[in-house]
Amino acid sequence: MTIAPGSSPVTTAQRSRRRRVGAAVASALVIVLTLSGCVTAFLPEPPPATSTPTGERVDAAIQPFYSQTVSWSGCGGGMQCATVEAPLDWAEPESGSIELAIVRQPALGEKIGSLLVNPGGPGGSGYSFVKDSVDYATDERLQERFDVVGFDPRGVGRSTGVSCYDAAGMDEYLYSVSANERGSDAWIAEMTDSARSFGEACADGTGALLAQVGTESAARDLDLLRAVLGDEKLFYLGYSYGTFLGAVYAELFPGKTGRLVLDGAIDPSTSNFEVTTTQAQGFESALRAYLSACLQGSECPFDGTVDSGMQTVGALLDSVDASPIRAADGRELGGSTLFTAIIYPLYDANAWGMLSDMLESVMHGDAEMAFEFADAYNGRNADGSYSDNSTEAFMAVNCMDYSYNADPALMREQAVAMDEAAPVIGRYMSYGEIGCASWPYAFQGERGEIHAEGSAPILVLGTTNDPATPYVWAEALSAQLENGHLVTYQGEGHTAYNKSNDCIADTVDDYLIDGTVPAADPMC
Repeated sequence: MTIAPGSSPVTTAQRSRRRRVGAAVASALVIVLTLSGCVTAFLPEPPPATSTPTGERVDAAIQPFYSQTVSWSGCGGGMQCATVEAPLDWAEPESGSIELAIVRQPALGEKIGSLLVNPGGPGGSGYSFVKDSVDYATDERLQERFDVVGFDPRGVGRSTGVSCYDAAGMDEYLYSVSANERGSDAWIAEMTDSARSFGEACADGTGALLAQVGTESAARDLDLLRAVLGDEKLFYLGYSYGTFLGAVYAELFPGKTGRLVLDGAIDPSTSNFEVTTTQAQGFESALRAYLSACLQGSECPFDGTVDSGMQTVGALLDSVDASPIRAADGRELGGSTLFTAIIYPLYDANAWGMLSDMLESVMHGDAEMAFEFADAYNGRNADGSYSDNSTEAFMAVNCMDYSYNADPALMREQAVAMDEAAPVIGRYMSYGEIGCASWPYAFQGERGEIHAEGSAPILVLGTTNDPATPYVWAEALSAQLENGHLVTYQGEGHTAYNKSNDCIADTVDDYLIDGTVPAADPMC
């Protein structure tokens, strides 16, 4: 989800159902969450046009990719793993290839087909999501009828990946504290230098792939996976950013849509600044909901009203931003890192108790728990290493999916609007344009509505107080899609399927298994 890592503001887009937390908080926070450059491959002469696993005809240039035979091998826990070759550049498929890592749990009963699952991000590992957390990704009914397939999109994890900094470089990028006043000319210059250096490191470490990690390319990969798995139509469950990936797929291949569930939807027509503003309001609303629940308990670190609690949280953020708290490992807890630590447990109401513990510890001058939360969000291990490249991929994909304008006057004007929209946390989500404005490759095209004309029915799930992908986006996407159907979960937290109630679970399962489309929004 959207954060400004350390002192470096980044773009605002939808980070995944958050990764598994560190050992210190795992019991309370049940939140899921390189080969550099292109892999050159001299492909064989195209075989006959009907030799794809599904018997479909595709362009001769991509025929060798669609005609692959997937070689599965056991990889523990009843799972099977494989790699699939995809074009580095779908516009020039003969120029080289990359690898996509996939894993599946074979259907436990009578099989309908493959259900491809994406946990979000961008940058989230669908491979790890399914292999390590298949029961979190899907329920028993779906596992009975589908091969549940996880995949790492291009640039991510075990697939040919984006590579930028080593662990020390990532620490500096994510956690460094600026001595300059937030929003000042000196601060903007410092952040611009940091963003430019990061982009250059990504270009050096990743090579030609960095220009090809946008969501349209990933959607074309998704169709390739559908075909080599032997499915004539795509069955897909996408969370958070995964809803954008699924919607782009439906726009590109409406005739190949089988049953798509888009949970925690994104409005594809919004600008980067509009996304950030709406998310800031979403997190602010979730923070207020947390405080309301906290103040009704006996062990809340706040007293008074929700408004006074919000003022206390805002003052705490501003205090550590001005006077950082040093942790035992020498890192300093500034406002940006504390912001990350606050929004991390807001993704799931079950984690609110731990949020109280963390905030109370910071009030007493202790930064350790806040760093545990921020590290869990960023994929940083206790030994200082990083478990994956999700932050690097997050930046790389977002920089290719939106346009950016880092004019200081415009950003300051937007910061005022952000502060009005979200008075407590808005300032810590401002100036995000800096992160991608000097990226080595620029977004090509325009953001707009997605209609997917001629598609099969698509379910769009929205949670009324989702902090990361606010409900208005689900309303917008379901209205844009020619055959979109809104399913509302009235509750808290990020995404709804398999973590809310039987109404949501039954609606999704009946649709994916039997094709049952609700006659109206069930308002679960």
